[in-house]
Amino acid sequence: MKNRFFNAAFLLTIVLTLLVTGCSSNSGETAESTQAKGNPEVSLDNVPERFANGEGAKIKVIRKIGGDDHTAQFLAGAKEEGEALGFTVDVFTANGDTAKFHDAIAQGLEEDYDGFIISHGDDEATVDAVQKLVDAGKSVVTFDSNEGLAEIGGVTLTSQDDEALAKLALDQLVQDTNGEANIVYLWVDGFPPMVRRNAVYQDILASNSGIKEVERFGVAAADTSVQTQNAVAAMLNKHPKGEIDAIFATWDAFAIGAARAIKEAGRDEIKIYGIDVSNADLQEMQNEESSWKYTAAVDPKLIGAVDMRLLAKKLAGEETPEAYNLEASLISQEALLQSSEPINMVNLADTVEGWGQSTAFEEEWMKTLKEYYKK
Repeated sequence: MKNRFFNAAFLLTIVLTLLVTGCSSNSGETAESTQAKGNPEVSLDNVPERFANGEGAKIKVIRKIGGDDHTAQFLAGAKEEGEALGFTVDVFTANGDTAKFHDAIAQGLEEDYDGFIISHGDDEATVDAVQKLVDAGKSVVTFDSNEGLAEIGGVTLTSQDDEALAKLALDQLVQDTNGEANIVYLWVDGFPPMVRRNAVYQDILASNSGIKEVERFGVAAADTSVQTQNAVAAMLNKHPKGEIDAIFATWDAFAIGAARAIKEAGRDEIKIYGIDVSNADLQEMQNEESSWKYTAAVDPKLIGAVDMRLLAKKLAGEETPEAYNLEASLISQEALLQSSEPINMVNLADTVEGWGQSTAFEEEWMKTLKEYYKK
């Protein structure tokens, strides 16, 4: 079995990520930055007047969930892209605390921020809060949030292409099992991306009569992986070998817990098909004995960067779409194990074509600003 260690590039990424997100706590996480100084030798002739005049922008990124690598990567992507454009970018994660999430939005409204990126605002209160931001003249981009936000003019709703994520993973499951499998479904209701993924799951079941759901579990909590591990362990005790063929995990926190339970039970005949990816996920999948065979994902760091570009266009007075879905990719354990070096979020593009790369909403004037503020 290959011995997998994080390489120097990955360690550098972790250090930078920690600097961005700060230390996790129940009171939330906050990171602040200051306005950059530009290079006067770079011409700003093609840059929108607001930014050419040096006005810049002050941005707040507020995320409800936290404590996971996906959150750290998302916040890092937004912060790095914003600062590359010369913006001041502050980030905050409420670590799943709804009250702290809404307090952060309310506090941000009272401060001098020009724009906001709101992530995982799943409740109706988020719609009301964003409406207040817009009414106050603030520009807003959201990610994986309440679909009622679509009714607010000027707000862009972004998401991973959840339908594609679910279909990529499930189509592979159907293919690998020839459409005949007993499966465990790991899913939790109440979140927009989960609702979209579940719709695809129901369609797959309806069109593949040989795929049977024998058990399901799902909880969103600070210890989701631990609770999932315990739940799957109980299921494995209930169903002996031959009664479960695969697990479909709609969230990587589910997949991590399931992988641990399968390993402890010695039930490697059960294969995991998941959604989302992180450094911890990649490390697990690169264990040759792991049951986690496939995961469908979108680069979370790229999501943060694209959201920041959309916000920059709004601040520049340019047209932006009402909604935008980021393209999904399927990552296989087999491809990861074929690499001559450990794969992490930094070098995953070497294995998955197009990973972490997108020119979506990256205007020429943004490239100019990045050159102007290049350190």
